[in-house]
Amino acid sequence: MTEHTEKHGKNCKTEADTFSEYRKELPEIAEKIIKSCDDKECYTHIDYDPIPANESVVEIINRFREVLFPGYFSSGKLDPANLKYSIGQTVSVLFDILSEQIVNSIRHECFRYDNICTDCSDQGQKIALDILNLIPELRKILSTDVAAAYKGDPAAQSHDEIIFSYPGLFAITVYRVAHKLFAQDVPMLPRVMTEYAHSVTGIDIHPGAGIGESFVIDHGTGVVIGETAVIGKNVRIYQGVTIGALSLPGNAGEKYRGRKRHPTIEDDVIIYSGATILGGDTVIGARAVIGGNVWITKSVPSDTKVLLEEPKLIYK
Repeated sequence: MTEHTEKHGKNCKTEADTFSEYRKELPEIAEKIIKSCDDKECYTHIDYDPIPANESVVEIINRFREVLFPGYFSSGKLDPANLKYSIGQTVSVLFDILSEQIVNSIRHECFRYDNICTDCSDQGQKIALDILNLIPELRKILSTDVAAAYKGDPAAQSHDEIIFSYPGLFAITVYRVAHKLFAQDVPMLPRVMTEYAHSVTGIDIHPGAGIGESFVIDHGTGVVIGETAVIGKNVRIYQGVTIGALSLPGNAGEKYRGRKRHPTIEDDVIIYSGATILGGDTVIGARAVIGGNVWITKSVPSDTKVLLEEPKLIYK
């Protein structure tokens, strides 16, 4: 054995011994963490009732995309010969996953608030069937969103390109499914779905918002649409737009929960990038055009353009 090899062997042994010494401290750290779980001011979910699983939520979204846009997101080739089998299989798998996560969401809420039993399993499966029955309706409204995006964007080469790659359409697709679940009073799951889309696209649409057909989010990053916002038909918004609530006091959670806090956007409105529109009493009238970077907390009449005065540029 050479001197170098012997020295190297000793170093490896020393490193291994040091590593073992560090690991000996892990049980004590684990005990501290376990003890901290008794702290009521910190948040844990250590119970026998399950909660929605993030991995399952992602699969639900992917399966919905398969049936909302058949042939685009399927794992294999879809053709007239295997269409019936493929859609049937996807719907079956989707029902199992969706109903399980709905049941978990309802049961968690029941245990959390000590509610009277409403037969969570039966309720969850019924809601899942109701949502699946809405897929043709969802396909119809999403087709208007795709068509509107193509019509208004000269950079789009095809409808396929929009369906495959536009983050705005992805966020809208997830929102439209989550909104149906929200309307059925399914707790937690709709919000988890739209927040997943938010994490992927940078577009934050609360599932409680009401949004009409032919809706377009162009580019999209930084868009925020609040829970009680109402958006009409044929509305187009650009990146960085906020349709939000006015600043509320620190105890606003219980006081304002369920009340309209976000604006109403009527039909055929265009809102350019960076615009901020706030307040539950604020109404943007039909066919209005809201320019970039404006701040609006009062209603705007129909057929009105709201623009910032042209800034003065300074060249040095």
